[in-house]
Amino acid sequence: MKKSIYTLSIVLVSIALISSCGEEKEETPIAAKSMAVQVATPLLQTGNSLMISGKVEAISNATLSTRQMGFVDEIHVNIGEKVNKGQLLLSITNEDLRAKKAQVEANISEALAVLKNIETNYNRFKTLFEQKSVSQKEMDDMTMQYEMTKSKLSAAQQMKNEIDAQFDYVNLKAPFDGVITNKFIKKGDMANPGMPLIALENPNHFEVIANVPESEIATIKTDNEVKVLIKSINKEVKGTIAAISKSASNTGGQFQIRVNLEENLEGIYSGMFATLKLTTNNDNQLSALMVDKNAIIKKGDLKGLYVVSQQNTAVLRWVRLGRQVGENIEVLSGISNDEKYIVEHSGKLFNGAKISVR
Repeated sequence: MKKSIYTLSIVLVSIALISSCGEEKEETPIAAKSMAVQVATPLLQTGNSLMISGKVEAISNATLSTRQMGFVDEIHVNIGEKVNKGQLLLSITNEDLRAKKAQVEANISEALAVLKNIETNYNRFKTLFEQKSVSQKEMDDMTMQYEMTKSKLSAAQQMKNEIDAQFDYVNLKAPFDGVITNKFIKKGDMANPGMPLIALENPNHFEVIANVPESEIATIKTDNEVKVLIKSINKEVKGTIAAISKSASNTGGQFQIRVNLEENLEGIYSGMFATLKLTTNNDNQLSALMVDKNAIIKKGDLKGLYVVSQQNTAVLRWVRLGRQVGENIEVLSGISNDEKYIVEHSGKLFNGAKISVR
């Protein structure tokens, strides 16, 4: 009897263990974590001044090339070296031109000798003709021979001028006083027609090239004074609007302007970025929404930024952009000045992501 009770107890315990093992443990749902982000509000700029970004370039700059094929015989200058107008910069092998020039010079010498002899005979015939010692036909023949000899000499001299002009393309000289900014070839390399060989610019007179939106171009006039900030050296200089493009066909609705800077400015180099502060001739107050350019999201040709929704989620908003001013860029449409946009985030941001503002 005791053995039966003991066996029954073991069976009941086993059934209880099997039942407990078969039950699945209920999982407690974990709430999605919010991503920490840093936000900002668009900056509303107002006033009669217009801020646009541009780039510094030398007014006088040139990239020299050749019309003759040949090996580079010698490069006479180095990058950064100051040169004077007419100074020899680069030489290309020119044995064929030298041979042609020697041949033409020999032809000129021969033509001069023949002309001297013909001219003596011509003058003699002219005297005899006046004395009626030679006929009209003989005088006409001598005159024709004299004119033909002069024409041959002139043709030889023109050939020499052509060859001398070709020497300008194998002996490249500085077109103005300046500084060598780049060399695109080495000694011994083959130079081909139209190939860039050497570049130089005048470092004493710079200009800033910038693009103005079509909505403001009518308020800008040539000869207007401009304040120019060179951010990399934290220097503000004066400039004058020298030229305004009359077409925006190739610049996406932006009109190019050129602003001449003061001469002999120190610490300014080509390629530096500049911010122009233009005073417009518009009585109405200009306004612009500016956002941090690093917050812009690019997907193909589309541009947007993440704004904060009322549910504290990130919402991707496509926008239309305008001019760039330093680290900020203008938003023409797609966001209002009372909305907040995300500048920095701690993880991978996506549309609808839960966020927490830090």
